[in-house]
Amino acid sequence: MKEITIPNLKIKVPDGSPFTYETKPEIMKCHQNCLVVAPRGQGKTTFVVNLIERMEYDRIFVCSPSIKSNHALLSRLKLEEDDIFEDVDDIGCLSVIKAAIEKERDDLEKYEDDKKKYRELMKLLSADNIVSNSIGGSANISDELLLKFYRDGVFEPPTHRWGGRRCQIAVLFDDCMGSQIFTKGIRKLNAMTIYHRHLGQLKKGGALGCSLYFLCQSYKAQAGGISKCIRGNTTSLAIGRTKSEKELDDIAEECGAEVPKETFLNIHTQATKDSKFDFLVIDFHKKDHHPSMFRRNLDTFILPEN
Repeated sequence: MKEITIPNLKIKVPDGSPFTYETKPEIMKCHQNCLVVAPRGQGKTTFVVNLIERMEYDRIFVCSPSIKSNHALLSRLKLEEDDIFEDVDDIGCLSVIKAAIEKERDDLEKYEDDKKKYRELMKLLSADNIVSNSIGGSANISDELLLKFYRDGVFEPPTHRWGGRRCQIAVLFDDCMGSQIFTKGIRKLNAMTIYHRHLGQLKKGGALGCSLYFLCQSYKAQAGGISKCIRGNTTSLAIGRTKSEKELDDIAEECGAEVPKETFLNIHTQATKDSKFDFLVIDFHKKDHHPSMFRRNLDTFILPEN
């Protein structure tokens, strides 16, 4: 088929990656919109805790009515009390989480601004024409700038909880099917899913963003389940062993653009045949050096024959 190139209309792709920060070489990219599907009692929480630990997040929010029953496992994530939401019928928790991400953004930008002011102060204090006052100040330095960093007889540089880097954030939704978050609050949840990489936008460009993890017993539900919007924005999918051929067909159909149905079914069988606690993991945005988008759990790549 003949083609004619039009001059000066080539699409320019921006530099950088939509995945905000680097993860360990063997693990998935960030930010994630990860969906973990398996019947009850087949290790969904165990799988996701192991994954989240390796993603090395700084702060993790959890929306789950069953968090206390999983306390021993989830305690490995070192959750903060204020970041746990047990009432999943209170859709206000989504706004609280968004506000907390924006607060992390504000703290980072304040720290960066204060660093500039501190460097300015140190430069002025080291000038040859300093006129000392009672706290070592100068006629060229405002009292506001002096007092901002003066503590116990010395000038202290500004500090930041995460050492001046962007806070790496995850939000985990567990046992939320049928809750108000997944019904009445689904528009807010869909919006969070669509914009999760852009939450906490920075003045200088970019954003903190956050990763989302959804644990559920079924891939689709008549109501109160994982919405099409969430499924359509999935970056990685972990599927446990299931007796429902229809569910596997539904997953294969929606993954059809990435994975042929027959390939998906064969690989799922191979990944989950040994134990009911095994998962087939599909990484839709795998790193270039990863040999396959398919894994058994986290530690074994599966390479399709074709």
